[in-house]
Amino acid sequence: MALTDIALCSRALIRLGAQPITSFDDGSTEAEICGALYPQSRDALLSAYGWNFATGQVDLTELSEDPISGFTKTYALPNDFLRALGAGSGILNSGVDYRIMRGRLYTNADTITLTYIFQVNESEFPPFFDSVLIARLAAEFCIPLTENTSRFETLMRLADSEFSRARQLDAQQDRPQKIRHFPLTDVRG
Repeated sequence: MALTDIALCSRALIRLGAQPITSFDDGSTEAEICGALYPQSRDALLSAYGWNFATGQVDLTELSEDPISGFTKTYALPNDFLRALGAGSGILNSGVDYRIMRGRLYTNADTITLTYIFQVNESEFPPFFDSVLIARLAAEFCIPLTENTSRFETLMRLADSEFSRARQLDAQQDRPQKIRHFPLTDVRG
């Protein structure tokens, strides 16, 4: 069952012993805190790891504006961009020098394919990500709602543990990457 942003926040609030919310605008202190902290917490957690469910590839569109020093091309980043995992051209999609600044990708490549973490709709979160997000939200909501720093520290440790478990589960959904070319393996024959 896919959870909404309100359901995720409500489950985190329940973990704290607080009242669940019905919307970010329901007028309660809990709703105000959730509305203020949820989007940043979600995006930070998505950006913290190369989640398979949040990874995409896109061919970038070149812009006509002048590039920064050291590069000859400027490309627009996708609207749902959170973090770059790699950039390249052709099959490998890596190995191209680039820099991301001020919402643009700068490079010398004539074409560029970006592998990146994107903003995922909550309905597409797998259950293991829901669990880690709820744990992280409970920790984030703890101090504003309870002013209890020791409880916050305990909740952060639990959230970190959930994060490690979620990373392991996500990693099991992909085969390990092959070493393409590495000088030390060439020596071995």
